[in-house]
This record gives sequence, C-alpha cells and structure tokens, in this order.
Amino acid sequence: MPTVISKYLNETASKYNLSKETCSKGLVVAAVLFYGCKISYPLVVSLVSNNTPKLNISCNGNSVNLCGSSDSEDEKSIITNNNKLAIPNSNVENNKNFNTKAKVKTKAKSPGFNKEFLKQLVKLIKLMIPGIWSIEIGLLSFHTLALITRTFMSIYVANMEGKMVKFIVQKDVVNFSLMLLKWFGVALPATILNSMIRYLENKLALAFRSRLVNHSYKLYFKDQTYYRVSNLDGRIENADHRLTDDISAFSSSVAHLYSHLTKPLFDCALIAFALARSTRQMGAAVIPGPMLAFVVISLTGQILRSCSPKFGSLVAIEADKNAYLRHVHSRVITNGEEIAFYGGHKVELCNLKEAYKALIQHKNVILLQKLWYLVLEQFLMKYVWSGTGMVMISLPIIMSSIHSDSNPEQDSTNVSERTQYLTTSRNLLASGADAVERLMSSYKEVVELAGYTSRVSQMLDVFEDVGVGKYERTTIGNKPLLAPSNLEYKNGNLLIKGIKLENTDGSIELIDVPIVTPNGDVVVPSLSLSVAPGSHLLITGPNGCGKSSLFRVLSGLWPVYAGTLIKPKGCSMFYVPQRPYMTLGSLREQVIYPETVAECRTKGVSDAMLEGCLEKVALSHLIVREGGWESTADWKDVLSGGEKQRMALARLFYHRPSFALLDECTSAVSIDVECSMYEAAQDCGITLLTITHRPSLWKFHSHILQFDGEGNWKLSPLSQQEKDTGVLNYKDT
Repeated sequence: MPTVISKYLNETASKYNLSKETCSKGLVVAAVLFYGCKISYPLVVSLVSNNTPKLNISCNGNSVNLCGSSDSEDEKSIITNNNKLAIPNSNVENNKNFNTKAKVKTKAKSPGFNKEFLKQLVKLIKLMIPGIWSIEIGLLSFHTLALITRTFMSIYVANMEGKMVKFIVQKDVVNFSLMLLKWFGVALPATILNSMIRYLENKLALAFRSRLVNHSYKLYFKDQTYYRVSNLDGRIENADHRLTDDISAFSSSVAHLYSHLTKPLFDCALIAFALARSTRQMGAAVIPGPMLAFVVISLTGQILRSCSPKFGSLVAIEADKNAYLRHVHSRVITNGEEIAFYGGHKVELCNLKEAYKALIQHKNVILLQKLWYLVLEQFLMKYVWSGTGMVMISLPIIMSSIHSDSNPEQDSTNVSERTQYLTTSRNLLASGADAVERLMSSYKEVVELAGYTSRVSQMLDVFEDVGVGKYERTTIGNKPLLAPSNLEYKNGNLLIKGIKLENTDGSIELIDVPIVTPNGDVVVPSLSLSVAPGSHLLITGPNGCGKSSLFRVLSGLWPVYAGTLIKPKGCSMFYVPQRPYMTLGSLREQVIYPETVAECRTKGVSDAMLEGCLEKVALSHLIVREGGWESTADWKDVLSGGEKQRMALARLFYHRPSFALLDECTSAVSIDVECSMYEAAQDCGITLLTITHRPSLWKFHSHILQFDGEGNWKLSPLSQQEKDTGVLNYKDT
C-alpha cells in the first residue's frame, strides 16, 4: 500500500511540477481537515437541533409535536388503560408526563469505561471466578505462564536472529549453520506454545460462560422469574438473547482481553529491559530512546482516546437490534399456522425487512465510525511509531562510544557487532511496538466489553429484583384519579402492598383483592371470596372480565397489590389451560410433567398407575399407537387438539392436587368424555375451579362467580335446577 501511494505521489508531482514533499504535506493536511470536519459535524448538528424551538399544540388533551420529528416512540411507550376506573387521556397532563419521561431518559448513561462499568465487571468476575481453588484460577495460571514463556521466547528468537545476521556479515558459515539449526529447533515449541495460548483462551471463555450461564439459569428459573421478567417487568426485552448471545460474547471478550492485555504488558517490560541492555553494551546512553518512546506513545494514547467513538453504546444498541430481529423471527415460527391461515406473509416480511434494515443501518454507522478511527490509529501506530523506532535504533549507533580503529580485523568486528545490535533491536522494537499497539487498540475492546457487561449485569440485576417481587415497567402517567383507594402508586408504578397468609382449614380466601393486569389496568377493583375443599366453583363472564386473571393471582403468577390472599400451607394447585403445553421427551414425560422421570421413579410410580391416568381421560390407546412409554415425538403436532387437552387432564390425575384451575380445558373434548373426566376428578377429592361456557358442566359445581366485565362481580350458590338446566334463575339471585 505505501508503494502504491508513493507511486501516485511521484506521478502527481511530476505532472504539476511540484516536489514530492509538497504533495505529501498537502495530502496529510487534507486528511486532517477532512477528519476534523467529520468529528465536528455531529456536534454542530446537535447544537442546531437543540436550539430549534418545538411547538406543542394540545388537541383534545393530546400533545402534538410540530418540530418535524416522528412521535412513534412516544406512541409505543403509552400504556393503554381500558379500565373504566381510569380517567380518559384527555384529562391527563401530557406535557408534564412527556417532560418526566425525557428527564428519565437523560439520566440513563450509555455504557463506557467508567466507575459503573468497573463495578459491574468486578461483580461478574466474582461470579466467573468463585474462589482461589476453582478451575478458572488453574486455567488463568496456565494461560499466564504460557504468555510469559512466549515473551521470553520472542526475546530469545530476536537475539538468535541478530547473531545469525552477525555470522552472515562475518561470513562464518559453520556458526551460521549451527544457529540456523537452533532456530528451527526453537520453531516447533514456539508453534506449540502459540496454539496452546489460543486453546487456553478458548477454554477460559467456555469456563467463564458456564459459570455465568449456570448462575443466570438458577435465577431465571427461580420463583417463576422466566414468566415475571417478560410479563410483569418491562426492563428486559428478549431475555433469551441475553442468556445466549450476550453471555457468550461477554465471556469471549473477557478471556480475549485478558490475553490481549497481559502479554503486551509482559512484552513491554521484558523488551524494554533487553533493549536497555543492548544499548548499554553499545556504550550509548540508555535514557533518550525510552524517553522519546514514552512521549510519542503518551501523545498517541491521548489523541486516540479523545477521538474514539462510543463503541460501548454502539455495541449495546447493536445487540438490542440483533435481539429484536431474532424476536421477529421467533414470532413467525411460533405463530406460523395463524399467519398462514390469514395469509399474512406480506406483513411479516415487511416486519422482518424493517428489523433487518434497522440492524444494517446501525452496522453501517459502526463501520463508518471504525473507518475513521482506524485511519487515525494506523497513521499514528504504523508510520509515526515506525519513524520513532528508526530514531531509537539509530541513537545508540550514532552516540556509541565504540569507534572503529585502523585495525581491519577490529573494524570488521565492530561492523558485525553493530549489525547484530541493529537486527536484534529492530526485532525487539517491532515486537514492542506490536505490544504497545495491542495495548492501545485494546481500549476499543474495553469499551466494547462495557456494552456486553452492561447488558449481562442489567439482566442479572433484573432477575434478582424480580425474584424478590420488585418490578418496574415503563409508564408515563401518574396514578389515575379514579383508581381504587386500596391501590398505591409510586412514580406511575403500582406498589405491591397485598398480604399473603396461610391457614389450616385447607380453604382459599381472598379479601378485598384487586385484579390488576401487568400493564396496570384494574379489571376488578376488589374481590372477596372463599373456596372450601369440596366446594367447586364455576366462573363465568365476558371476555376480558378477569376470569383467567383470577387464576394468575391465585397461582402466584401475578402479585397481590392490595388486600389479603389466604391459602393453605403447601397448597397444591394445578392449572390446565385451553391450549396445553407439550414438553420435549417421551410419552411417559408427557403424563408426569412437570415432574422428571427420576422423581417419578423415586416415588415408585408404576406403568400401570400411569396407564390408569390415561384411562380416566380415554387415552390408554396411545401407549400402543405411539410405540410404548419410551417413544418420543413432537407431541404438539402428533396429538390432536382434544388429545392434548385430555393429556393435560391426565397430568391432573397423576399429580392429584388439592385445587384444579380449569380454564376452558375441555373445549375440544366431547361432552360424554368431559363429564366422565369431571366425575373422576371429584372422586379423587380435587376441588374444581372452572372457567367454561358449556352449560353441561354446571352440574359439577356448587357455586358460581359471575363477572360483568365492568369491574363488578357476584358470588352465589347454584340450585339443583340451575345445575340441571345450565341457566341462572334470576328471580332467586
């Protein structure tokens, strides 16, 4: 590349009758000016945009921004409240809320090399290296030893090459041949050592990743955190991406950065010592060369740091966009059948293209930022440092106290000594320059590491908060003026003030408990009921009235924001949804889910007992049809809709809980099989809480809970006539 540039400079100089020096200076000045314009342009744009007045016009209480910018981001952040207890949007002080949101945004710091990054990194390192006797310490020790050995070997090879050149100048064939054989002898262990360094670095990355993954999984699957993170908390989107790609990238970055920093530091220290010894042997002053190198390296570091883009923030944004693209892909896979029925492939294709386009645009921004940074970095580290190195090498020879005399043999010896010094110093200096260059460029890697560190650390913090019931969601409003008095708000978020108690009579009781969705919509302001063992409850009402939400509160998926929830100690509940989940594994594992095969064998459950569970739901023929208990298949596709619902009820008979939460769980089952399953459940002593629209199931319940969809409810016993007809007698109620 330098040859090509030199060629064009010569042609330009000869064409316009200019000196080559003038053309070179002009090119450097033009490059510096161009880079200065590139750096200053964003600052000028930001200053102009900040000074541009924004006009907000209130239309029906909604703020309209006329400054020319899109308000799609603000629209997405608005949380819709369909609850009639909340005031309409026209009565909310939108300007105040938007200003509050803007203040919150300004407080968020972008990832970078700062105190917060160091705190997060130390916390993660303690997780990755739990103790001094851990495997990770052993890998680090072997890795460090290999890096130190490689540094000594580099110095040894540089000295060998200097001696080889000396023997060449002296025309000493014998010693040159011997030295060449030694050089080849060193090449084999040096190659093995280089490969070992890479191997240990990868092993270290895997060890770090395993520690973080195990810790993250432990938090993720503790106290239903996997559900609460995505449904009750709004700080993390696409947790799967952080658990996989982000942890992997962080672990690899930490392991690589350790190698990228440790070896250059060893190289700099030992090479500086070797250069100083060689300079002293030449009889020259030791201080001038290192002093010159220190000044040039310090100036280079300051320039690069001041001009470095915010790689940490850029990497974090790139990870977010990658996660969103994966999320869009997963939506298409999960909802493929529905999309195919609707013929919605064009819409989904547009969504994918938009997500991919946003990712590519951001990658182009990163590439452009890296381009200008690398131009400056290469100019300083390659050409400025090369010139400085030439000066450093020449100083000991020029200032040497060893002079040639009239003796030809002595003069020849001095020339060979100077040649050996020049070759050895050049190789050492090249290795030292490479080490310093890696230290300088590692700043960019440190900043990129800050982005991964921020994402992984935030993920673990959110997991820990959610595990103790601390949730945060993005809201722009304050407490609704017509919200129930038993609910408390802070910074627009509901406070969890409910009380959970235990009883000994085996019943479930709710006292003034509101049903509130994760978005903050109050579906039912206050609900009070009691379900005793054997008292089967039927739940009815229109869609969205809070039937399934009640089950989520009872099972502990949603928090109790107010009131009191009383349940028996160790109360076992089993939820059966309308669309059951089929796990991976054998036919046996479908029946015993969520229990494992090992737990099943520990309890001493026989195949005959499992077959009895299938007989209660008319699925015993599956054992022969699918090839036995150990047969595996993609059960969500193998079983029909009705078979999947009956399999879910077979799990109910296997686990025999105290309470069964049945949410339209027999909608695809024939009435005769449905009735037999309900009779079997009652015979097993299971208390049923059923959501259904089928009148045929009324006869299996003693009470009915009716929701009207407007926050009101009514609990009443069912008469025998109502059970038989499936119709309420409104005169009696």
